[in-house]
Amino acid sequence: MAQEQRLELKLSQKLILTPQLQQSIKLLQLPLLELTQDINQELMSNPLLEEIVETERDPEAKNESHELAPDRESFAETPEDAEAPLEKIFGFSTDSYFEERESDGRDLGYFHEGSDDTQSPFERNRKRIDIYEHLLWQLRLSHTIEETGRAAEIIINNLDENGYLKSSLEEIAENANAGMETVEEALRFVQGLDPSGVGARDLRECLLLQLGQLNLQGDLVEKILVEGFHELEMKKYRQLALKLGVPMDDILASVRIIEGLEPRPGRNYSGDEPAHIIPDVYVEESEGKFIITLNEEGIPRLRLSHYYRKLLANKKSLGPEEKQFLEDKLRAAVWLLKSLDQRNKTIYKVTDSILRFQEDFFRKGSKYLKPLNLKDIAEDLGMHESTISRVTSNKYVQCPQGLLNFRFFFSNAVSSEKGDISSSTVKDLIRKIVSEENSKSPLNDKKIIEILKEKGINVARRTAAKYREELKIPSHVKRRKWF
Repeated sequence: MAQEQRLELKLSQKLILTPQLQQSIKLLQLPLLELTQDINQELMSNPLLEEIVETERDPEAKNESHELAPDRESFAETPEDAEAPLEKIFGFSTDSYFEERESDGRDLGYFHEGSDDTQSPFERNRKRIDIYEHLLWQLRLSHTIEETGRAAEIIINNLDENGYLKSSLEEIAENANAGMETVEEALRFVQGLDPSGVGARDLRECLLLQLGQLNLQGDLVEKILVEGFHELEMKKYRQLALKLGVPMDDILASVRIIEGLEPRPGRNYSGDEPAHIIPDVYVEESEGKFIITLNEEGIPRLRLSHYYRKLLANKKSLGPEEKQFLEDKLRAAVWLLKSLDQRNKTIYKVTDSILRFQEDFFRKGSKYLKPLNLKDIAEDLGMHESTISRVTSNKYVQCPQGLLNFRFFFSNAVSSEKGDISSSTVKDLIRKIVSEENSKSPLNDKKIIEILKEKGINVARRTAAKYREELKIPSHVKRRKWF
């Protein structure tokens, strides 16, 4: 086959994400805390950006915060133009860019409420002691052989947050460069520390370790854990009584003791502070109308630097490299300001659309939550589903019904006699049915379905089981209580 060279012309369409567009997409999906971190990082790297200080009273400085520079190649040529307004230098004013905000008939109401820090310095700097620090503190106070102590420290560092040992003794021995006898001795030492049950390799060992403090070793409780642990997990107490050959009353008395033991000895020493969720949007009702307010608390307010604008306007004072650097930073700053404003507008519009679809929920409660998906919001706003997905990802809204994730408002439809209802409503009903059941005779999935049918809701047994598992409700066998 002969080879030849030739020139061809080909037309094709490609979607290319520019760095600026990638930044806009990234900002859109960031939650409030990460957005603040991103802005602070941009402030440090871009000299054309500066933060507006709330205490400023300079009218000229305030006027600058409402100006935006476009991406233009032409700049002022004379020193006199350095004092000119930004729109005269670049031919663009942000007043027109933000006119849409005033003409849409809605108040975007960015929230700038100051934080009320009432904590004392001691409370702010206080750090909870985790399980590792607690155990290492006991190890340092003890008198152990150096080799055993080194192995014990490795064991402590290989515990999970609940206090269980996840590494094998062979791995510990290899890391500690010690023999198995030393490692086993170190494990016994760790298992004797406080809290009781720490250093266990499974739940049964954890519970057995706690029997020593209660002087129940050799008792029926230990026998149940050793010989009948499977029946204990499944709450098959009658089979357990037959297997061990003891009266049912003794089995139940021993089970009460076991239920009082701690299955996760390390959880009371968690070093993690409670996570405080900050809402991205506030929805409040006033005089029968809902007001949407974007939360900008803690987010730096940006503007273009007046100093560098003057410097850039006077081209004669800059070399080619300096001029190019400042022009690039100016374009990046302008794009960031536009992207932040577009982010706020998009979040506001999506919230407003959800409010219109779910108005009954906001007014009356969870029973009135309607089926809704991302496509409905996308079609309502003329946006792509991926944009709606980014807006509603990892963001929260504070409303009269509580602090809710945006994804809470999206759910599948379930058929009922009164029409389609939200799957979230069905889950709430299942949770209520289970909470009102007789704990000594819990309802299985079949009976739950029958109760739902009486309420006019038709769901399959598999669907009901899936909803129950999503609610983290165990099966009726594990929910049963004998006493």
